[in-house]
Parts: sequence; C-alpha cells; structure tokens
Amino acid sequence: MSEASSGVFKRVVLKLSGESFARPGERGISMDEVIHIASQIQKAGETGCQIAVVIGGGNILRGSQFTATQAIVNEATAHYMGMLGTVINCQALQDGLESVGCTTRLMSAIRMDGVCEPYIRRRAQRHLEKNRIIILAAGTGGPFVTTDTAAALRTLELDADILLKATRVDGVYSEDPEKNPHAVLYSELDFATVIEKGLRVMDQSAIAHCMEHNKPVMVFNYLKEGNIQRAVAGEKTGTLISSKMSSVAAR
Repeated sequence: MSEASSGVFKRVVLKLSGESFARPGERGISMDEVIHIASQIQKAGETGCQIAVVIGGGNILRGSQFTATQAIVNEATAHYMGMLGTVINCQALQDGLESVGCTTRLMSAIRMDGVCEPYIRRRAQRHLEKNRIIILAAGTGGPFVTTDTAAALRTLELDADILLKATRVDGVYSEDPEKNPHAVLYSELDFATVIEKGLRVMDQSAIAHCMEHNKPVMVFNYLKEGNIQRAVAGEKTGTLISSKMSSVAAR
C-alpha cells in the first residue's frame, strides 16, 4: 500500500452508516452526532491524508425494508428512494464539516445540479489532490447495490490505500457481541475467512471486490474519540481485513 511520508495513508475511503447520524435507537439526523463525526474527520484530514466519505441512508429509509412493508412500491423505486436519503445525510455532513473549517465537495452518482456536483472520477481525484474532503452521495447511482459496495468500488476507482468501515462496535467479532458477550474480537482476518465464516462485516459483493483487487479493509469503532484519526494513521484501531495476515488473534 502507498502511504504518505508522515506514516498516514495517502488516500482513504471512509464508509459511514446512516445510523451513525442518529442517536442510538432513533432515526433521522442528530446534528450533535454529525458534528462529532465531522470533528474527527477534520482532525484526520490535518494529517495530510486525502479523504473521501461514502454514507448510507438507513437512518432515513432502507429500500429493502420499505418494500417489505409497502409492496405497492417497486423494489427498484425503493432503492432509488434510499439513494436520495443518502443525499440528505451527505448535505448534513457537508455543513458539519464546513462548520469545523473543512473544505468540501459534495458529489452525487445521480445528477442533481442544484444540490451537488455529478460524480466524475477524474474530478473527484482532482478535489482530493487539492486536499478537499469529498462526500459521495447516492451510492453507485443504480438500484440493487448497497452503499457498502459503492464504498468498495469508489476505493478501487479513486485508488485509495484502504477502505475504512466505521461501526458502533470495536471491530469484527465471531458472533454478534450484543447477543453473545463471549464473542471473540478479531485483530486480523483474511478475506477468505470472512467469506467462509459468513462474518457480518460488509455485504459479500463489497468483500469480493476488495479481495479481488487486494484492497484492505479496516473495521473500527468511530464512537471512540480519535479513532478515525488513528485509522487514517494506520494504527490498529479495530480489525484489519486483507488478502494476507500474520495471524488471526483476539484481543
């Protein structure tokens, strides 16, 4: 992996869930939560790392959940509705980042020129080179694809060093730690083990893309102050998933 001379990664894609913008157990957007994340991203950006952010929309609407309860809505339509939810989250994060002094660009895979720029790979790369934080909305722009997969594809397109998956838990566990307090927290994993064990990290398509192109994934707890900055600096803040690993260890 290419890294900046200071030891931090040169370029990363940070994947945030829509739920990270809401208080636990709630839906919608809490600007207190958004500012907490924005402040961490701002500090991470000060290291010189180029940062692209992909955000989900589950705090507003999930296409799969919508079609399960409202069968009258076509599944593709529901997915597009979910993509528009990500745009709302991205606008909130853009204002949150700018309120703490960051220079940003909001880019959407679905054209909406009055709100944000269209996502164009070369333009996105140029923004990153100018140390602007880019916020990538609307997933891939097509239905039946999760924002996890969108984050994996953007990691490949933008030639980022690593995909950083921010979660509410400390990394990847052998089982759901909220259901089994004895679940094992892995320090390192390889992609094959993630797929073989069916570990809930990201959707299988996202993992397959990263595995095929040898792009590592770091799964970490963004709720712990400073963890985004530590992840950008290459510190072991959670579970590192890669094609090769030195060990699979529990902390």
